[in-house]
Amino acid sequence: MGPIRGLKRKKKAEKDVDQYTPLYSSLSQLCPSDWWVEFSKRISGTSVQKGNSVSFESLFKLSRKTFNYICSLVKEEMMVRPTNITDLSGKFLSLDDRVAVALRRLSSGDSLSTVGESFGIHQSTVSQITWRFVEVMEKNGVHHIHWPSSQEDMKDIKSKFANIRGLPNCCGAVDITHIMFCLSTSDPSSKVWSDLEKNHSMILQAIVDPDMRFLDILAGWPGSLSDSEVLKCSRFFKLVEEGKRLGGQNFKLSNDTDLREYIVGDSGFPLLPWLLTPYTGRGLSDHQADYNKRHFATRKVAQRALARLKDKWKIIQGVMWRPDKQKLPRIILVCCVLHNILIDLNDGVEDEVPLTHHHDPDYGQQIGDPTDKSASIQREKLALYLTNKLPS
Repeated sequence: MGPIRGLKRKKKAEKDVDQYTPLYSSLSQLCPSDWWVEFSKRISGTSVQKGNSVSFESLFKLSRKTFNYICSLVKEEMMVRPTNITDLSGKFLSLDDRVAVALRRLSSGDSLSTVGESFGIHQSTVSQITWRFVEVMEKNGVHHIHWPSSQEDMKDIKSKFANIRGLPNCCGAVDITHIMFCLSTSDPSSKVWSDLEKNHSMILQAIVDPDMRFLDILAGWPGSLSDSEVLKCSRFFKLVEEGKRLGGQNFKLSNDTDLREYIVGDSGFPLLPWLLTPYTGRGLSDHQADYNKRHFATRKVAQRALARLKDKWKIIQGVMWRPDKQKLPRIILVCCVLHNILIDLNDGVEDEVPLTHHHDPDYGQQIGDPTDKSASIQREKLALYLTNKLPS
């Protein structure tokens, strides 16, 4: 399967968190009040225990409200096939059991055998349930990742970005992280997946809004590609170049200078009219140094989003053991969907995640393509505007 690209939402109405509220009227049917009491008694193993007891939030790192909503997304198709999944004692696994197993596998990053031992099921059953969950969530939950479809939505995003450190007309922050895994050196594709740090990895490119929500993602390309190359392989790049993204209202810097819509990224990306990167090198002027500080504070939301993603869904945090490289992009996508669901549902449990911005601590900074002249001029005018040095 090729790289997963950011997809459009199904309907505009699905954007509002209010749409999820009606689902809660039937929560007792989706997740009976006694399910957790009975399920928690079956849990064994130190990997899921906290002291002598296990709480729902400590196990899944999300609220019951969010769990119930996720159940509602996968209910029908998770239970269609196979219908005879049981634990080691022969007990039929309900929808809630299956969702719990899949979420635990994705959020803990524990091995199949560890999760299976903890929940009293065979590791092959853990694998089967988790992959079915990924398939259904990919289909039914992907509308949680979408590019703003209205100018009103984009206006709100621009306003929030401007409130960070004053960058006007900014529509997103882009960054790249590496999902590392072990791969045998005898594998014919070993060199393709080997990145600059000599790790085997798959790349995830994400564009986020000020609330750390993913607006567009691309997953699946090998770590051997540079940040610039990945960007140019993305559907987002093509859409912008065709005028279908970042083509909204300009911002007036002066009487004769307009600033188009743009996103921000680090120096690993190319400087383009719609992608502003920081100044590099020594001997920067005061206004250039000031711009860099503002730029870093603004793009840090993307770094924090990726750090939070990996911290919450630990299956993609460490070094995976020879994963199926056809399935991995879809697992990454579903982790991003779950990340957005927590934000969309205002899940307070997520606030406990440390807001670090170090998602690729072992990777150095890349340097992008040669500077685009028109983009360089635009960046300079913006830097002057921010320090009130741009002639009116």
